[in-house]
Amino acid sequence: MASTTITEAEGKEVTLHIPNLVNVFKDGSIERLQNSPLVPPSLDGSSPVSSKDVVISNSPSISARLYLPTKFIQHNTHAHRVPILVYFHGGGFFFESAFNELHHNYFNSFLSKAEADILVVSVEYRLAPEIPLPAAYHDCWQALQWVVDNSNDDPWILKHGELQRVFLGGDSAGANIVHNIAMRAGVEALPNGVKVFGAFLSQPYFFSSKPIGSEAVEGHQETPPYLVWGLVYPNAPGGVDNPMINPLAADAPSLANLGCSKIIVLVAEKDFVRDRGVSYYEAVKNSGWHGHVELYEAQDEDHTFNIHSPQSPNALKLMKRLAHFILH
Repeated sequence: MASTTITEAEGKEVTLHIPNLVNVFKDGSIERLQNSPLVPPSLDGSSPVSSKDVVISNSPSISARLYLPTKFIQHNTHAHRVPILVYFHGGGFFFESAFNELHHNYFNSFLSKAEADILVVSVEYRLAPEIPLPAAYHDCWQALQWVVDNSNDDPWILKHGELQRVFLGGDSAGANIVHNIAMRAGVEALPNGVKVFGAFLSQPYFFSSKPIGSEAVEGHQETPPYLVWGLVYPNAPGGVDNPMINPLAADAPSLANLGCSKIIVLVAEKDFVRDRGVSYYEAVKNSGWHGHVELYEAQDEDHTFNIHSPQSPNALKLMKRLAHFILH
């Protein structure tokens, strides 16, 4: 449960408090209560995975961290191209980063432990509430355009990326972004005629004005997912029933328009948005969409367990499942 009562924190008046997530102060400043430290990329060649940072756009400010198995850089060959995963991090649209320790460790583990020969482009998009939604969606679409446009001149993408196998992926709010980018890809062309091949949505952050499944009826409007949406997109038409957060809303565009060929929805048994992911999977399956959709559930796990504990047995199982989804 979350609270909107006005309290005092460090001498400043708090107008919105979402436990363990954020304090919003009357003067407009905010205090993010979760954030792992930023860490540099690794290009020294001593680890099995190399990473580097790139600037996608200066105006607006969009960047990314790229990950590639070091063996491809050392061999410096065009002979072997690999799928490209364009990834959007989670954090409720208002915290975390493509450059933080959590995601850096996760991708080092993913590419090495799952033996995944994949080029990852982990996107750093602008965060709300300073830059409210829908800005993050536009940033991520621009990042995808940059990846598939040969004019980006990035040697890793040009030498090793396979543009016929471009995937979208994300966790939590990032999985929400995946859905919205895949919908846009269904109606708007990408450079060079590139099509998104597949997408994974890991514990997607979807919500609505009405509780579903095991969600509590009492206090629904005080739950973190409800309050976070109001914080990050205060002017959303339809509020928490806007199609960007509620893809099953009555006025949402048909899921049959999803612009990719296959999708996997990943949920966790103890996750507070678990039922949302399952409902999304069922809706895609029954929408008339012509692609292949599947559901994977991690038992005895909570929200974004795979990001926070990438060495755990269930996280490793999930990594291998994702690697198989992308590589086969």
